[in-house]
Amino acid sequence: MSEFRAGIPFRLEGLRTPIFRILGHNPGPMTGPGTNSYLIGRNRRCLLDPGPDDEQQLESLLAALDGAGLDVILVTHTHRDHSPLAARLARLTGAELVGLPAPDAPGQDPGFRPSKAWRHDDVVEVDGLRLRVIHTPGHVSNHLCYLLEEEKLLFTGDHVLQGTTPVILPPDGDMGHYLDSLTYLQTLDLAWLAPGHGDLMARPQEELAALIAHRRGREEKIVTALNRLGGGTEEELLREVYADVAAHLLPWARKTQLAHLLKLQREGRAALAAGQWRALA
Repeated sequence: MSEFRAGIPFRLEGLRTPIFRILGHNPGPMTGPGTNSYLIGRNRRCLLDPGPDDEQQLESLLAALDGAGLDVILVTHTHRDHSPLAARLARLTGAELVGLPAPDAPGQDPGFRPSKAWRHDDVVEVDGLRLRVIHTPGHVSNHLCYLLEEEKLLFTGDHVLQGTTPVILPPDGDMGHYLDSLTYLQTLDLAWLAPGHGDLMARPQEELAALIAHRRGREEKIVTALNRLGGGTEEELLREVYADVAAHLLPWARKTQLAHLLKLQREGRAALAAGQWRALA
């Protein structure tokens, strides 16, 4: 990603449709170099995930528009590194807001107000292009991906990331829903994945299969640890199951571990009593 500089539009290669990736001015432990915004179209434009509401971010996106109209703003989900600038940008440009309202959960942007009640399989048309709304709950309940049908390109937000795996954030996030959403994406005819963090990915089905295998593998490590330890607290399990994860990431790994445990509990494979998790049959 060294060729990408924050705020500078870079056209994605190998596509007929003009799509520019604009790296946000928000690097950090959980955002990496920053959140990706995507500017789509030739004449009338569509912008996906405008990012945080700050002046530097706004100036970069307005400069990228270079006087062209902005018809639509797409939001994959309402975490604060993806959606907060959407409301102000819509007021400035008159763009329609596409996405789902924020759930009542930490880290959300309650100021996001979509233009209508958008649903799975709705189609957004702009500049002769069709973008299909794909509901992909899991990371959070209101997560959407968008399929640019002309390119078979899926904008994945935080559902599929390049080079890492997303955190699942219970109780709003749900591991069972996440795996179901990944399985659904495997049924689609895809050529590219454009993530909210990281680079364009050219082998979607391989990426999806690897991500499912990783999550199921981690789940089985939890079951193995529960059996070996005879049960344990979340902290005890974390040291066993996530021994391969850097210390500064363990608080986030603990959230994903809890999502796995809650899934196992619903399936009758684990139980919680007095702060101790144990494996069931």
